[in-house]
Amino acid sequence: MEIKDTYRTISKPSIGDLFKDKNSKFCGYAYPIHNEIEIKNYLTNLKKEHHTARHWCYAYKLGTEKFVYRVNDDGEPNNSAGMPIYGQIQSFEITNVLVVVIRYFGGVKLGVGGLINAYRTGAQFALESATIIEKTINQSFSLKFEYKNLSKILRILKENQVEISKQNLEVDCLLEISVRKSNASKVFELFKNFYGVDIRGL
Repeated sequence: MEIKDTYRTISKPSIGDLFKDKNSKFCGYAYPIHNEIEIKNYLTNLKKEHHTARHWCYAYKLGTEKFVYRVNDDGEPNNSAGMPIYGQIQSFEITNVLVVVIRYFGGVKLGVGGLINAYRTGAQFALESATIIEKTINQSFSLKFEYKNLSKILRILKENQVEISKQNLEVDCLLEISVRKSNASKVFELFKNFYGVDIRGL
């Protein structure tokens, strides 16, 4: 059975084209994220930048295998803003992303149907202007061994396309490595059977 070890996300923040309906203006922003602290920072900055706007509605999705998501209507009628934004995140099949759609109220109510369309379109424009990339889901291990084994170990890592994320090379060497999930059990077995190497999952 093939292990799925890739996911799609966006490479950098993007701003969508402005969407207008009955004098209201909607502007969408998309950000790559790794945790909820980043989300708070982006929202704080957007609220400062667009302090005269009426609503800052958003949705985010975090995770590569188990997902966490949240939607926020920010005072708009229930499910008229956050869910349509989240729907776009789903339809672009991406994760680790925050999409915010800011509304400048134009004095005319749009009704729930109009709002759903406007927030969905704002999110769509933001994601259409983003660069979507594919990343690998990796597993981390620590390797502990004597310096005399270093060259052999580096060769094995290179042959198996394993990244070294941290290293401490003294009498006892300590490496932290990052391995694609589909290759992780093979690499683990290689080092488990290598005399003089202590491998542990992180």
